[in-house]
Amino acid sequence: MRFNAKDLALLAKRPSGCFDKEGKLKICRLVGDEKLIEPRERWCRLKGNLLFLMKNKSSEASEVVILERCWVVEFRSKTDVSIILKFQSGEPDLYLEAASKPDCEAWAVALGEANSEGLRNKIQQLRRLIMEIKEERASDEARQFLPSSQVDSLGEPQFTSIQRIANEPKLEFSLACKGLVAATRDRKLNTFIQVSVVHPAEHILTRYSSTEIVEGTRDPLFLTGVTFPPEYPIYEETKIKLTVYDVKDKSQGTVRTSVLPDHKEPRADVGRSFLGCTTFRVGDLVKSKEQQLTLTLRTSDGGKTVGTIEVNLVKMGEFEDGEMGHITTDAQDQKFLCFLPLKSCSCGFLSATCAHNTENLERMADRRAKEECALVRECTTPEGLSGKDNLPSLNAVLKNPICKLYRFPTSDNKWMRIREQMAETTLSFHVPKELINLHIKEDMRRNQELKDLGELAPHWDNMRKSVIAHCDQMLSMYQDTLAELGKHTGSSFKSSCSKGEKTLEFIPINLHLQRMHVHSPRLKDALYDVITVGAPAAHFQGFKNGGLRKLLSKFEAERRNTGYQCIYYSPENTAKAKEVLSNINHLQPLISSHADLLLNSASQHSPDSLKNSLKMLSEKTELFVHAFKDQLVRSALLALYTARPGCVIKKPAVPRNSAEEGDDLKHQDHPSQIKRQDSIPHHSEYDEEEWDRVWANVGKSLNCVIAMVDRLLEKDSSKIKEGENDPSAADCKVLHAGGDWYEQLYPLVITLKDCMGEVVTRAKQSMAFVLLQELACGLPQCLMLTLRRDIVFSQALAGLVCGFIIKLHTSLHDQGFLQQLHTVGLLVQYEGLLSTYSEEAGMLEDMAVGISDLQKVMFKVIEAKSEDFLPIITGRREHYVIEVQLPAKMFELLPQEIKEGKLLRMYPVLFNVGINEQQTLAERFGDTTLQENINQENLELLKEYYNLFTEKMPPDCLPHFQEQNDLKGLLENLHQNIQAKRRKNVEIMWLAATICRKLNGVRFTCCKSAKDRTSMSVTLEQCSILRDEHQLHKDFFIRALDCMRREGCRIENVLKNVKCRKYAFNMIQLMAFPKYYRPPEGTYGKADT
Repeated sequence: MRFNAKDLALLAKRPSGCFDKEGKLKICRLVGDEKLIEPRERWCRLKGNLLFLMKNKSSEASEVVILERCWVVEFRSKTDVSIILKFQSGEPDLYLEAASKPDCEAWAVALGEANSEGLRNKIQQLRRLIMEIKEERASDEARQFLPSSQVDSLGEPQFTSIQRIANEPKLEFSLACKGLVAATRDRKLNTFIQVSVVHPAEHILTRYSSTEIVEGTRDPLFLTGVTFPPEYPIYEETKIKLTVYDVKDKSQGTVRTSVLPDHKEPRADVGRSFLGCTTFRVGDLVKSKEQQLTLTLRTSDGGKTVGTIEVNLVKMGEFEDGEMGHITTDAQDQKFLCFLPLKSCSCGFLSATCAHNTENLERMADRRAKEECALVRECTTPEGLSGKDNLPSLNAVLKNPICKLYRFPTSDNKWMRIREQMAETTLSFHVPKELINLHIKEDMRRNQELKDLGELAPHWDNMRKSVIAHCDQMLSMYQDTLAELGKHTGSSFKSSCSKGEKTLEFIPINLHLQRMHVHSPRLKDALYDVITVGAPAAHFQGFKNGGLRKLLSKFEAERRNTGYQCIYYSPENTAKAKEVLSNINHLQPLISSHADLLLNSASQHSPDSLKNSLKMLSEKTELFVHAFKDQLVRSALLALYTARPGCVIKKPAVPRNSAEEGDDLKHQDHPSQIKRQDSIPHHSEYDEEEWDRVWANVGKSLNCVIAMVDRLLEKDSSKIKEGENDPSAADCKVLHAGGDWYEQLYPLVITLKDCMGEVVTRAKQSMAFVLLQELACGLPQCLMLTLRRDIVFSQALAGLVCGFIIKLHTSLHDQGFLQQLHTVGLLVQYEGLLSTYSEEAGMLEDMAVGISDLQKVMFKVIEAKSEDFLPIITGRREHYVIEVQLPAKMFELLPQEIKEGKLLRMYPVLFNVGINEQQTLAERFGDTTLQENINQENLELLKEYYNLFTEKMPPDCLPHFQEQNDLKGLLENLHQNIQAKRRKNVEIMWLAATICRKLNGVRFTCCKSAKDRTSMSVTLEQCSILRDEHQLHKDFFIRALDCMRREGCRIENVLKNVKCRKYAFNMIQLMAFPKYYRPPEGTYGKADT
């Protein structure tokens, strides 16, 4: 070969930026496998197909290697950093040794692409791409010469939409490869497919998703499919690129499948190598006769065929037939993880056993397939209700769904399809904002009631001023928080990285709906929902002194010892005082309104209307009187009087029972016998019986009104009888009757209102004085504890409202569930994964109190009057009512009791089992009493609900269970496991979850941030349900579990939270985890948040 030595010498001395690659390598020649001399360090520079070898960076080139008719041999081991260049001419091989493995791989890629043959292939590939772009631009340029009306008709809407069912994914397909070619003959391929989308309007390649890694076969069939949600902009003109990679080392990291720009191929140092790629149009797949495409895989230069890909269009309502032979062959060829034979526990979850139990497992599976299990809920659309009717109300609650598609083999050689979905909820922010708004109104009302107490002695007045000052500060804090939340835009969930932010402390952490939709030969459609959310806890306030459970107990003990400063009232009395104030604020305007309606009916001389108005007035007034029939009001009035400046207490000569006196006064009908009482006397004697007389006056006034109405109606009926004999006289009397009725009732109604007003004034002041004592005894700890409890409750309530709404929507067709809902109530089961060590113990204490407080929440279903379907929250602390709005068509499906506004009770229960390395420390060196007490307490609550269920529900509504899986057996098994106190006894959670599903309950799974441990638990639960209820092939249990953890919705949840596709575990932590809670290799590690 001819060359110019001067030109080559000048080229070798050019600046560093002019070369394709340069660096230090140790080099020598090989004859056979033996080195002629020891490798010597040289500075190497690569330019095109020329490799310059120099003694150092500034010296002249001592040798030039022309990289033509040669190939690169790279050693694949982790430790070997050498490359060998082999020449077709028979020259001695060139041995090159790099300083590190990444440097070695980078040199191997650069040298392999340096020859002219590789350059020609690249040029051909670029020419093909240029031709495709020219064709697309030509069609765009042709539009410029069309009339504007035609251009508009051919604008972006010209893309052909894919017709799918409402609220269903636009496109779903599965993938399989055949005849893949490895780089070396003995290489066992570990492959996955990366899916990218070319949007027709933008011509930008975007990475979309990936399949799982299939190991040890050249004909991989991937269990993970590809799904595009309803709102995704995909059309028939959209192109999809499929790229196949061979994974060298899974521990290098997970495959990136986030939707990010795909400007270049992945680097060679991420533990994988490129095999081939292909592209197809969506329209070709959708319109294909068999709804299947077989595509040829080619290398990046387009010159070499490396196998084929089969793309199959998926519809959830159809089954795949005739493919089990394919996957069975794969199962024999592939090297799966080592399986332990599995047996079915009484809870339906996973446990290891010996090999001889395999036959028992198969017999149990056969028997289970023949019986209907209550754990499975089949989804059938009720008559008259279409999927579109569900959309508005669900879309108001759920946002940003993520969908994943799988196909798994069953034990009887058939396929089932699984769609995994995860969605945020707008309730994450809506519920806390509504709740804070109610807190502000309640606190403003309380502050005003404290100011309205009137004149107090100096000690009590100073106490009141201090309390009001502190309350105003807290009120200002609530108002600032609400204002900050009002400014929030963007995502409708709070990421785990934000759990310590003060402005977001009322917002639940990482709240999502996790749904698994199964379509199997055994059961056409089944839905399984779990709400995942971070443990409700006050992270910003911290856990240095523990959580609410400990803080409340300590506070109550300290408050008992502050009697010298204020009057001690028990928590029960304080709650009673709040209830009385709430009843006053609710009933007083109602009674006043019904009294006005009574007078209006009298003026119109309408007997029927008068009777109805009197009935309503009587009912509300009786409730009003009953609300004050409590010794607390009398004792609080006396305490308030003693707090006035100067007081003398007059003891009654003969003590009388207030109830007896009230009964005596009810027999006095005439209003003249009622004496109006002045307000609470100052600087005078106080009569302890005065309250009884004031309170009884309301009942006496009502009796007077009732007697007068009866008298008027009696006279009216007698006049009607007279009128039948003398019509002209009756007409004359009727003209004046209306005025007579109104004039006779008016003074009695005014007296009733006055008596009621006096009772309200005295009762409000006395109850406000009780609340003053509660606040004064614990300032400022009392207000801080109230704030902490509000924060925790807000997070818990947002999750509960989401769970209730989803459960109601999915069960509208289930009359048994709806009857259970209004007859018994709804079971809400929380699965906790927190440890009882360090800060997580405080989180668990917060969580336990927050979930317990949900018992005081009631739900009511109402018909929506507008397009706003978000729930409405009313009430006060310790008594909230959530009004869930449904569209008219859905509302009509409800039982009459629910439509009439019956309040629906909640029964929340919490079972916690710590599973991480901190729990190991707690079990060996710390204390697990907190966890044991919580589990035991909630077991009793669960038994209480079960007893209520069996008592109130008819026998035909009780599900039919297997002999070993009946509810009594499950509850007994749960009781035994809780009493056993075994370390990390996760069977407690499995049993509790199974009982919850069998009792039509709502499932929650929580850990610190609902990201890592929650993901392990949710995916294990899903795969266990597939195995136990849908006959998932036992050899594919671990592979299905790995699919969901590596490429499912939960790894996307991790990405949403920390911008990294890695679970936050390390190898040492995972050694402490139970076996089936460990993620697959390559999906965990340090995540930079």
